[in-house]
Amino acid sequence: MGRHGYGRDEEASYGRPPRRTRPRTKDRPDYSDAETGRVLTVDRGRYRLLLDNADGRREVLATKARQLGRKGVIVGDEVRVVGDTSGSEGTLARIVEVVERTTVLRRTADDDDPSERPIVANADQLGIVTALADPPPRPGMIDRILVAAYVGGLAPLLILTKADLAFPDALAAEYADLDLDIVVTEPDADLTELRDRLAGHTTVLVGHSGVGKSTLVNALIPDADRATGHVNVVTGRGRHTSTSAIALPLPAPGGWIIDTPGVRSFGLSHVTADAIVAAFGDLAEIVEDCPRGCQHDSSAPECALDAAVADGRLRASRLDSFRRMERAWMTPPSYDR
Repeated sequence: MGRHGYGRDEEASYGRPPRRTRPRTKDRPDYSDAETGRVLTVDRGRYRLLLDNADGRREVLATKARQLGRKGVIVGDEVRVVGDTSGSEGTLARIVEVVERTTVLRRTADDDDPSERPIVANADQLGIVTALADPPPRPGMIDRILVAAYVGGLAPLLILTKADLAFPDALAAEYADLDLDIVVTEPDADLTELRDRLAGHTTVLVGHSGVGKSTLVNALIPDADRATGHVNVVTGRGRHTSTSAIALPLPAPGGWIIDTPGVRSFGLSHVTADAIVAAFGDLAEIVEDCPRGCQHDSSAPECALDAAVADGRLRASRLDSFRRMERAWMTPPSYDR
């Protein structure tokens, strides 16, 4: 008898109907006809892609397939897409796969935020856009973005704007020991040098609001139509004009720019000391001789890096550059630095 006095057959007839489940299958969807595209923008679950194949070059609006789950899709991603890829108005394709990324630029909102946020995928160069005045340069921010570039595997490029308002020499000298490529620009100036540095690369532009990123993009890509803003004369802070990242193709000889919204802090809580050392490849082997727990900073006793400088295996300026990046990592981000 059942627990309510019914027989098993009677209980079954009064209880819940048996749950029906879809039979499991090992068959996977066939996406052999999927096309490959690049993610240009992301907006509330909609992805604008550029497809360039035998059918021509066209922009397509897509959504993310359910099987991707929580896997994020970000600007710069190469993705495989199925469905209606005609790009006609009102059509919606479906992203079914994210191709393995070559690089990822990450940041956190601040150093107390444990959640890293991938910003851009597959860029090979990071352009740090900094105004020489209005707003004034903030080396602390530059250093932190440099750390993100080194750890993310992107070659850094320092782009100094508004050279008509201040001389670049002092700021450029601060980065001489990093062998950092530096380009200086001013309004309406010839951008040939900058175009040469961008040609053939996928460059993500990062910087404070008001430093002139959007103005640069509009000069490099005349039909980009990126909104530009002004700097508050009281606070010295720029107004956010770019609200989301966007990938834009450069005119011949080619390349890409990924413009990002202006930032007021650049958190590095996702970065570790070991990752910074690894980014300075010539130091990785040396620190193997450090005592356990060594932080490799100037106060670390018996740091193998100091010994390497003493015996001539490492340039002192190279060690100073590394420790500058490490200090930037250890110092909490602040808009006012």
